[in-house]
Amino acid sequence: MKKFILIAFVFFASFSYGQEDLTRILFILDASNSMNARWGEQTRIEAAKELLAKTVDGLKNVPNLEIGLRVYGHQSPITATFQDCNDTKLEVPFASDNFNQVKARIRSIYAKGTTPIARSLEAAAGDFPDQKSRNIIILITDGLEACDNDPCVIAKKLHDKGVKVTPFVIGLGMDLSYLEKFKCIGSYTDAETKESFEIVLENVVNKALLNTTVQINLNDTQSKPSETDVTMFLFKAGTSDLKYTFTHTINKFGNPDTLILDHMIDYDLVINTIPKVIKKNISITRNKHNTIDVDAPQGYIKARFTNASRPYQFDLRIMKSGGTRTLNAQKIGAVDKYIVGKYDIEILTLPRIYVQVEVNQSTTSYINVKAPGTFKYSAGKGITGQVFTKNVDGTWDWVANAKDNSRKGQWNLQPGEYKFVYRKKDLKSSVYTVEKPFRINSNNTITIKL
Repeated sequence: MKKFILIAFVFFASFSYGQEDLTRILFILDASNSMNARWGEQTRIEAAKELLAKTVDGLKNVPNLEIGLRVYGHQSPITATFQDCNDTKLEVPFASDNFNQVKARIRSIYAKGTTPIARSLEAAAGDFPDQKSRNIIILITDGLEACDNDPCVIAKKLHDKGVKVTPFVIGLGMDLSYLEKFKCIGSYTDAETKESFEIVLENVVNKALLNTTVQINLNDTQSKPSETDVTMFLFKAGTSDLKYTFTHTINKFGNPDTLILDHMIDYDLVINTIPKVIKKNISITRNKHNTIDVDAPQGYIKARFTNASRPYQFDLRIMKSGGTRTLNAQKIGAVDKYIVGKYDIEILTLPRIYVQVEVNQSTTSYINVKAPGTFKYSAGKGITGQVFTKNVDGTWDWVANAKDNSRKGQWNLQPGEYKFVYRKKDLKSSVYTVEKPFRINSNNTITIKL
């Protein structure tokens, strides 16, 4: 079964472009019979025509832009014994104000024929009046070449003629093995829904119009851009004016994804790692691919019980070494990612446990915690009391307060020596203070009747 894809071929002449340079975009629409297949609530041809017409409508006010329309597979019906591999035609030539004409012709197209991609590309190279503009081809199709020519060969011929071809391939609902067939033409990505296809189509058009792209490298300790999957904020430099929000992505080629940013302003970049990384006053150079390098090496922290026989719920408080600000609250058993470095950690057990951990690149730093036991008390009358733990030097530290005037209560406590100091609430003399020593072992419960 054929799938729905978009390929954008960008033809660049060999000179620099200024603000006044003319851009020409040729849209090639696949009107082969397979485009009549259903895609959600529409057929593929209906969806393609709708999105293409919407895109054309949005280009009306773009300065220094001309567009054209070529269609294939719309003139000769395909049959069991015949397919017209020459069924490709320039329907609307380039002109300065032909947007309504292109939209009208799009609406009148019906899908019926075969898929001569290579011949359409070869013919499309001659649709451009000259090579003095930025010449761009955006091909919308639902499948592979159906005739005898090879689009890869055509791409090579164009290159041999001195035309540089830079395609963008966006596949909808396509597995990677299918997309691999376009590898000879250029880069590709995928989109699963009509809505996501609309977004990537807009992105391709923006790349073609701006000719200014950005790649944000989140570098590890080896200065390789291997870090990813984190939210990035781009603010207008020196302000709180948030311009862009992206989830950092590494594409199928193992490179950070290409972004489109307004080159007219400078940016402050915030990488929402733990802790966040900030890079300020970033300038974007027009008409080139910009690379922004950010040092963001990361590893992992995980606290775990070494001998727990049942689940216990405790949190960790993560702080930068020497600092007091809480960076994150993380549960024992969970894993979170942190910038490489040293961290002070308060484990919210009773009593508290304090450790320092060093996070290293792409590795997990483990914190081993002994499983707690449970202390319970009950009394015939309300009491006031406190729990203390014995230190190795013989001193005692406070651990917890009993609820005032309570008759029962309990805590999960770390293994060790304790005492419960209490007095019955209605006895108004300190001489009625009582101490009850007890020991806590992991996973065990001790109950004291007062």
